[in-house]
Amino acid sequence: MSRIGKLPIEIPQGVDVKIEDNVITVKGPKGELKQTLNPSLKVEVEGNEIKVSRHDDERESRAQHGLYRALIHNMVVGVSTGFKKELEIVGVGYRATNKGKDVLELALGYSHVIYMKMPPEVTVEAKTERNKNPLITLESADKQLLGQICAKIRSFRKPEPYKGKGVKFVGEVIRRKSGKSAAAK
Repeated sequence: MSRIGKLPIEIPQGVDVKIEDNVITVKGPKGELKQTLNPSLKVEVEGNEIKVSRHDDERESRAQHGLYRALIHNMVVGVSTGFKKELEIVGVGYRATNKGKDVLELALGYSHVIYMKMPPEVTVEAKTERNKNPLITLESADKQLLGQICAKIRSFRKPEPYKGKGVKFVGEVIRRKSGKSAAAK
């Protein structure tokens, strides 16, 4: 049996869970999320816990068991506490600013400025302090959407290995290379 799949999911105070027609809806103080369930799995709400079980031991069912348990757990955590990711922009002249609540303006060394419109589920805040790298803070109840938006922003200018310039996650370690001069010796 799946080690992750068999763990029950505790429902915190203020979170409402409904299951109807293979769709689970989780509603809480941070928002509402929906997920279509795999028909080979059975999801039950017992008291203040959600339990995921499978009907058979087919390979596909075993693979989906832990996945859907993790997705449901992320939904419960998202609507109760939310998720937060921080991106750091490294490079001279690279900057990020907010244009309203849902537009992020990025200057990443290209001849043009990049404008990125955020979905309504994601809140964005760009901070620039003197003598520090600009920080972009993204918050959302949907972990998948948040990760996708962060990956999109990072893809505009990935960190390069020689000087480390680009958009990276806070705490991410960039594997650095030595340049030409080190190779010639």
